[in-house]
Amino acid sequence: MTTRRWAALPVLLVAVFVTTLDFFVANLAVPSIRADLRAGDASVQFVIAGYGLAYAAGLIASGRLGDLYGHRRVFRFGLALFTLASAGCGLASGAVWLVVARVVQGGAAALLAPQVLTLIGELYRGADRATAFRWYGTAVGLAGLSGQVIGGALVAADHLGLGWRACFLVNVPIGAAALAVTGRLIPAPLPSPIRPAGLDVGGAVLVAAGLVAVVLPLIEGREQGWPAWAWWCLAASGPILVTFVRRQRRLADSGRTPLLDLDVFTDKAFALGLVAVALLFGTSAGLSFVLALYLQDGLSLGPLAAGAVCTALNAGFFVASLRPRRIGAPVLLLGLCLLYDVVARAAPPYQVAMALLVVGAGMGLLMSPLLSSVLSAVRPERAGAAAGMLGTVQETGGVLGATITGAVFFGALDGGDWRAATLAGLSVLVASASGVLAFAALRPRARTPVAARVCAQHARHGGDG
Repeated sequence: MTTRRWAALPVLLVAVFVTTLDFFVANLAVPSIRADLRAGDASVQFVIAGYGLAYAAGLIASGRLGDLYGHRRVFRFGLALFTLASAGCGLASGAVWLVVARVVQGGAAALLAPQVLTLIGELYRGADRATAFRWYGTAVGLAGLSGQVIGGALVAADHLGLGWRACFLVNVPIGAAALAVTGRLIPAPLPSPIRPAGLDVGGAVLVAAGLVAVVLPLIEGREQGWPAWAWWCLAASGPILVTFVRRQRRLADSGRTPLLDLDVFTDKAFALGLVAVALLFGTSAGLSFVLALYLQDGLSLGPLAAGAVCTALNAGFFVASLRPRRIGAPVLLLGLCLLYDVVARAAPPYQVAMALLVVGAGMGLLMSPLLSSVLSAVRPERAGAAAGMLGTVQETGGVLGATITGAVFFGALDGGDWRAATLAGLSVLVASASGVLAFAALRPRARTPVAARVCAQHARHGGDG
């Protein structure tokens, strides 16, 4: 069984890698998509935004679906749907087809993400769990940091004349292979004690609407000059989400099963950990945004040269993630301060790469211990809901980070000074990394042994359940 459990990990990591990669891999394909499909600006924007919107809107409900119907079953369904949707994207003959396929692809990714987190928590215990989460953090980080480089390489290679379509079609053989071995390698859990009738459909609609009302204007608002509808959406998001919370409390008080067990937030370690995760993923997304512009437009590097500089970020992350430590947050902050200094001095690209090596190391040291400790603070029966909330926070944090950093960056670029704009964006990221350090330090550590004992008891009495 031990060998089988470890054989399951690559399948889970492949799923999380390709779904995370698809957030970024299409960015470099946008010009080719516009030219090939004769797509307008709005359509092209929704090729990117549609995926993120569907992903963010579906995560909490997807975590609950795993609790209700079994995490392996929902994982297999999500993987099959993601593979089919990727084929649909690659075969799209028009912009509308591509946008619809991307929305379906994002919804499938939302089905997968909470199941991966929960299955890792169920399959591994103690030191093995820490190792598994370390590899999970490595997969997420590498996919996020290298997405644009991989996308650019696929488009440039133009294998078989596929061009931008390769960014999506590459998922098909990978997904099919993973799906073929999922049933054999991922053990079937014990039956869930929760009845399928417990799914709160009304709550799912409310939380999806609330998240779309937050994410959509943040993605599209700046591109369209912050029209009135964007502000109305943001204003409506608060009441919608408050209504969702009240509905969840009402269902819990009446003895019915809510979509999200709000008791997960009573644990201070979990709540503070979520804030740290949001800031970390916001920092990562904001950095990717700033680097893409500064290296190519500010330093006039070509796509391949810019990608070569960014490999330092990936290398630092990968090496450090092999032996993560709690010093990750200070190292991340130090790396961003070094990067700020390098840009301020207009240093050559190799010095930018050296600073990025430190930034990547900080992220690699921090990511997997943070994710693992956040989920370990939650009781096993709440694992699916907590994983869904964690995934939602990751996605929303990334959108907020890129949007806020972009707004500050372009606000400072009015005079055409790329270095000043980059420094303004990096100031936001330094503040965000400082928040990661503060919230990670505030998280109580005394509860970790308690969580470990709970997991050990669950393992003795529930097995893989």
